[in-house]
Amino acid sequence: MTQTTKPRRYDIDWLRTLAFGLLIVYHLGMYYVADWGWHIKSPFQAEFVWLQDLMILTNPWRMSLLFFISGIALALVADRYPPGQLLRLRSARLLIPLLFGMFVVVAPQPYFEALDQNLIQPGFWAFWLDYINPWTSLLVEHHSAIGLLTWNHLWFLPYLWLYSLLVIGLLPLLNHMGQSDWLRRLNGRWALLAVISIQLCAWYFLKKAYPSSHDVVTDWYNHAKYLLVFIGGYLFARQGNWWQQVIAWRHVFLGMAVAGYGFLVLDRHGAFSALAALFDTNLAVKLLYGVIGATEYWAWILAVVGLAGHYLNRPSRLLRYTDKAILPWYMLHQTLIIVAAANLKSWQLCPGIEALLILLLTCSGCYIGYEIIRRVALLRWLCGLTSRPASAKTALAPQAPLA
Repeated sequence: MTQTTKPRRYDIDWLRTLAFGLLIVYHLGMYYVADWGWHIKSPFQAEFVWLQDLMILTNPWRMSLLFFISGIALALVADRYPPGQLLRLRSARLLIPLLFGMFVVVAPQPYFEALDQNLIQPGFWAFWLDYINPWTSLLVEHHSAIGLLTWNHLWFLPYLWLYSLLVIGLLPLLNHMGQSDWLRRLNGRWALLAVISIQLCAWYFLKKAYPSSHDVVTDWYNHAKYLLVFIGGYLFARQGNWWQQVIAWRHVFLGMAVAGYGFLVLDRHGAFSALAALFDTNLAVKLLYGVIGATEYWAWILAVVGLAGHYLNRPSRLLRYTDKAILPWYMLHQTLIIVAAANLKSWQLCPGIEALLILLLTCSGCYIGYEIIRRVALLRWLCGLTSRPASAKTALAPQAPLA
């Protein structure tokens, strides 16, 4: 029978914490990795030629994992609130931090990016007045429909809000589907085959035509990918038998994921050059690559969910902190990375020492920033935090989460 009363899943809390922690390290890597564009780039890229291979490990699925566990988290709280209240909670948790982030937190990112490219003169406050002015004449070649104003790494928030809005509107249909006998009896293998097939179709028909843009309107490949895993996470959470199957098959999924990653790395280094040469002309070869990519994509998501379900479904004092701190840390981290990297570049430090120093400054800044935010009522509201818990018991009570 489909579960409707759900205890707190600490493994999902752990996954959320670990996934956002990985995001900090990944964005630090974007400063150093060669050939991948980012806001500012290190002069030491040539010394990190191996970094692409490492980052490809999580690049295809790391954000999809966040949307998957976001769907799970929404399912775990959906029965506790009426749809209207749930939407209000999600909006306050996501849209207000998005606007505050765009106008304030993100602003140093385009400033240091433009400064790094010698497009502007130093002077942050003068830049900020142009940045928040949608009719500014500054850097017109970099304008979007709203001028220089951007959400950069905060794109996850509007996407998550839109998907939540859609799912909340479809709750009667999705809950009916989740409670249906045919879905309960559906073997997990067939469900996995279905989502792999949908992912393959999205990759084949949409990826080349709609490359990733994070602009919501034209980002159709990302929508097909992320909305699928978000709804998949919601239905997954309402099927206890699927969850138990994933936990039981965690090592199988991990083996599939590692094999897929191995294929991607070997292919990148020319191990299958004869096969790769046929990619654009041979449909069977292109579909082979698509099947491997889609299988690896879902295998990693299910592997980490299964491993977390087996090893991490237990409370922790750390979770009491991260449950509240994740959203402010997420909002602050990329700005702190860029500010630290831009200011340390002229020091010409050893790249390894520089990377560790940027990471230390970023984490310290996130910690100090959160400690300030949680003590100031206005900042708490602007950063999507709920009111202070009355006790440790309520600190771990289920709430409408970020992810």
